Amino acid sequence: MRPDFSSIPLIRRGITPNIDRSGSNLLRTCDHFDLESCEHLDYSAGLPPFLRGPYPSMYAERPWTIRQYAGFSTAEESNAFYLSAIAAGQCGISVAFDLPTHRGYDSDHSLVHGDVGQAGVAIDSIEDMHILFNHISLADMSVSMTMNGAVLPIMAFFIVAAQESGVMPQQLRGTIQNDILKEFMVRNTYIYPPQPSMRITGDIIQWCTENMPRFNPVSVSGYHMHEAGAPAAMELAYTLANGLEYVRTAIDRGLDIDSFAPRISFFFGIGMNYFIELSKLRAARILWARLIKPFEPKNPKSMALRMHCQTSGYSLTAQDPRNNIARTTLEALSAVCGQTQSLHTNALDEALALPSADTSRIARNTQLILQEETELTRAIDPWGGSYVVEYLTHTLTHHAWSYIQEIESIGGMTKAIASGLPKMRIEEEAAVKQANIDQGKEIIVGINSFQSKSSSEIRLLRVDNREVLANQSKRLSHLKQSRDSSKVEQALEHLRKCASQDNANLLDVALIAAKERATLGEISAALESVFGRYHAQHEPITGVYSATMETDECTVKAQSLSDEFAKLTGRRPRILIAKIGLDGHDRGARVIATAFADLGFDVDIGPLFQTPEDVARQAIENDVHITGISSLAGAHRTLIPELMNIFQRDGRSDIKVVVGGIIPNEDYPLLYHSGVVSIFGPGTVIAEAAQKIINQLLDHVSHP
Repeated sequence: MRPDFSSIPLIRRGITPNIDRSGSNLLRTCDHFDLESCEHLDYSAGLPPFLRGPYPSMYAERPWTIRQYAGFSTAEESNAFYLSAIAAGQCGISVAFDLPTHRGYDSDHSLVHGDVGQAGVAIDSIEDMHILFNHISLADMSVSMTMNGAVLPIMAFFIVAAQESGVMPQQLRGTIQNDILKEFMVRNTYIYPPQPSMRITGDIIQWCTENMPRFNPVSVSGYHMHEAGAPAAMELAYTLANGLEYVRTAIDRGLDIDSFAPRISFFFGIGMNYFIELSKLRAARILWARLIKPFEPKNPKSMALRMHCQTSGYSLTAQDPRNNIARTTLEALSAVCGQTQSLHTNALDEALALPSADTSRIARNTQLILQEETELTRAIDPWGGSYVVEYLTHTLTHHAWSYIQEIESIGGMTKAIASGLPKMRIEEEAAVKQANIDQGKEIIVGINSFQSKSSSEIRLLRVDNREVLANQSKRLSHLKQSRDSSKVEQALEHLRKCASQDNANLLDVALIAAKERATLGEISAALESVFGRYHAQHEPITGVYSATMETDECTVKAQSLSDEFAKLTGRRPRILIAKIGLDGHDRGARVIATAFADLGFDVDIGPLFQTPEDVARQAIENDVHITGISSLAGAHRTLIPELMNIFQRDGRSDIKVVVGGIIPNEDYPLLYHSGVVSIFGPGTVIAEAAQKIINQLLDHVSHP
């Protein structure tokens, strides 16, 4: 079923918005806006299209749910954190899984040793899931799980663990993200190719619709697009276009729109542009109601967009990190005034490491203060009627609609992703934003303006990767010795058989494997043997960064040095930009690749999820001068020294290694000792980094 959305009018009468590509000038263009042109001024909370909120009384009856996205190290440590947070006022659990879990690997797999327990909790089996929710009543607690790639085993473990503790599926409340399309656009924690991945998403939607009426089977995420660089209208449009694709998937399975649409939820990122962000949430509700209406729902709730929001991680700075408290507070206020249904507030130290218990408490108390010490919960849509907010709502609605129609003209988001269009647009916007920051056109306090001369030390949470790995490996060994191996293999063979056919719901089959104590890695490998593992192809975009920076003195100097190096050596400086380990967040790497290409470098981009051996091989085969490693997930302490040892072993210590990303200052000595020549933290001006790198190369040419 594919309604023609081009025929649906958005604006009764009014202007065609004049918006620059990033949306940053919206507030400067509202002087001639006719407020009476907005048909949405007639809308009320609790009624389609739900502009002012999905419920008639909104926070006056029940405030938003306070959630903290958390998970680290082992299931035992994460469980202790959850219990403490619940005692301190947290209303729901949002589980962060480590990268091996996301990518479908058990902790004892040879490829994942540096990432185990680092960016979330390691879950290898149903036994880990039991420990994770120990002493937490799953019949009463709402549980949100951010999982997409390995969503089948995680859902199976969750459901079976609940059943074994006496809680039936129909009692479970919460959300599974299950939003695989955005993984192919920005987040990159996919496992299988798009088509079988969409089958899994559909199987989960169908199973939950039929068996878990209180559980949201998909949370369509714009957050990761926001963090990857998408401006508000683009994040809005692409998120809703993904949601539309999931609706069609469910409809194609014979599900009635009213049987599942009320349980679809959305997840948006909230940045620092206060008015645009809260207007974005209002516009989202208008657009979703209009997209669902052609499916002819009988239940108005099918058109109601319910959302979770999270304050931005990208807006946090490693410099003067206590400033991040103010940033998070402003972003939280924006989400609340935009009428979100639940909220996570980031901790002040998340630009440096996983949040500590103390900083998480400050972030959680920020929400409690907004709920308990202000009058915010008494007002429905407190900014409704504001000239600025209504203008922005109107404009974002119109601009996002043009993006949605572009996606529809391609044939929907799945085909658009295959064409590479959404990813390219987001990367272009990220490059422009970085150029504006580097030039000082966009002010970041403590980064390119009002820098502090004194250092501000924060005590960081440190996960002992080796201890977690040993703990998980020991538990896996015990599990495999105590289970019935023949029953496990029968269950896995049944899963492989059903994956090769189209007449079985794969969650049904995964539940059997979970009950027999098959591991997450075994279930994922069984599916991979049928579906294969997806490998994305990446090429840098060019011209975007330099177009914004063409008159910048620092940029001109970097380009001049690049030319000088080429004259001296007969070729341009060549750099390999690589991610190492399982971290799929590649905004930084992609922006660096784009900018360095514009600054005169020959740029190679390594595939995601490389081992140190993979990176070294590509660097040597391509005969690069520099290898640049982008690290965001804590594995640098293990994997970068391994990379340096491989270069030394292979006689290529001449290849310089630089590192960028989230690197705590206390890790600098370790990396420098291993042979890294430069470390560039968050907030580094790219052209300045390029100058430093070329000067190091020129010095090596002069003094080999």
